[in-house]
Amino acid sequence: MYKDRIVELRRVRAGDLVPAPLNWRKHPKAQQDAMMGILDEIGYADAVLARETPRGLELIDGHLRTSLDDDQVLPVLILDLNDEEATKMLLTLDPLAAMAETDDGALAALLADVTFSNESITAMLDSLSMNDEDIPDDGDHGQVVENYSETFSVMVNCTDEDQQGALLVELNGRGYDVRALTG
Repeated sequence: MYKDRIVELRRVRAGDLVPAPLNWRKHPKAQQDAMMGILDEIGYADAVLARETPRGLELIDGHLRTSLDDDQVLPVLILDLNDEEATKMLLTLDPLAAMAETDDGALAALLADVTFSNESITAMLDSLSMNDEDIPDDGDHGQVVENYSETFSVMVNCTDEDQQGALLVELNGRGYDVRALTG
C-alpha cells in the first residue's frame, strides 16, 4: 500500500499561495493562452498542489494557474510533505506525465468528437495529432524521395517535450505547417 499524503482540500486565493523557490518550469505565452482558453470554456476542474511551510502555503504544482489571477479562489490539495519530498514531487510530476504514450486511435476519436472555440486550444490539439507518420518516408533514410516537392524546413532542438509542444502550438498558431520529431 502507498501512503496517502493528501491532508485536505482547501479553497485558497491564488495570490495567497507562495511559488516554490525551486520551480524549474516556465510557461510560454502559447501555454498561458491555451490554459486561459480552457479556463474560459470549462473553468477550474483540477486542484493545485501545495504544502504548509513557515512562509505560507507553498506550491508544488499549479504555478501557471495561480499566476493568471491573484484574486481567483482555487481548489488546493494540501500535502503532508517535507522539503525533500516536495522537491522530489516538483522535479518529477511533469516529466512523469510527459512519459505517457499516445493511443492514436483514441486521440483521433477524441479530436473528432470535441470542438473548442479558443484558437490557442485548437492549435495545441492540432499539434497533438501530428506525428512521424505525417512525414514522407521512402524507407531508405538519407536518399532523396522521388516525386516529392521541394520544401524549405527548419529543425529546432528543444530542451524537453514540453518546450517542443509549446513551440509547436505557437508556430501552428502563426500559420506554419509544423511537425513534432523525436529521437
